[in-house]
This record gives sequence, structure tokens and C-alpha cells, in this order.
Amino acid sequence: MIRPISICVIRRGDEILVFEARDEKRDLTYYRPLGGGIEFGERSDDAVRRELHEEIGAELDELRLLTVIENLFELEGKASHEIVFVFEATLADPSLYDRHTFVVTEETGTLPGYWRRLADFDMASSPLYPEGLLEYLRRP
Repeated sequence: MIRPISICVIRRGDEILVFEARDEKRDLTYYRPLGGGIEFGERSDDAVRRELHEEIGAELDELRLLTVIENLFELEGKASHEIVFVFEATLADPSLYDRHTFVVTEETGTLPGYWRRLADFDMASSPLYPEGLLEYLRRP
């Protein structure tokens, strides 16, 4: 089954807000911008607003669609397929930009979230998913 998701790139200078997760089968720590699944009948922009509110209690301003990425990947040994709507936005509450860490609430528990520089991602050792997003964000 193909899963549609919406994620949001939120920038703080040369950093973006990401969560950190693990794929134990591959012994790999990876990163992804916040966001999640689009519910049936929900628009992708509404989904990303809902997800950011659920995950860190944040409201978004200046939301705009950047790109759409088809993501075929394996996680914990299971093949997956996503259509990823990638948005960019600003946080409505400017004080959130002063925070160093976030607790990202997911259906399966909580994950650490924080600001990370684009230059610090490496697809071999500390990848940013979905594949293709890092190259897209690094384009001039």
C-alpha cells in the first residue's frame, strides 16, 4: 500500500527542525522533518498543520508546498512506499525558535527533535529522509 504523508521544513538560519529515529535492523540513526500521515478526505496542507500541532503543539504560518517526493524505502526490514508532500513554513510562535530540543509525540511514543544544520547530514552515516530531500534543500 502507498502511504501519503505531509512533512514540513522549518528553518532557523542554516538549520532545519527534525526528529531523530532508529532503524535497528540496519543499525542506523536517521532524521526527518516533522509531519506524518494524511487521513482520508484530508488535504495535505491541513494534514501537516494537524501533525505539527499534535507532535510539538506548534501552529504554522506562511505554509507553502516545496515539492512532492516518491519515497521507496525499507524500515526495520519492511519495504514501504510513500508519496511525500514537502512543505515549508515558519513557526507562528517565535519563542519556539529559541528552543534547542523538542519532544516529538508520535502514535508509537516520543522521539527527540532538534535543530540540525543541513551541512551535518550525510546520507551514509546520518541520513535525512526522504531520499532526495537533502539534495533538494541544498540547491541554490
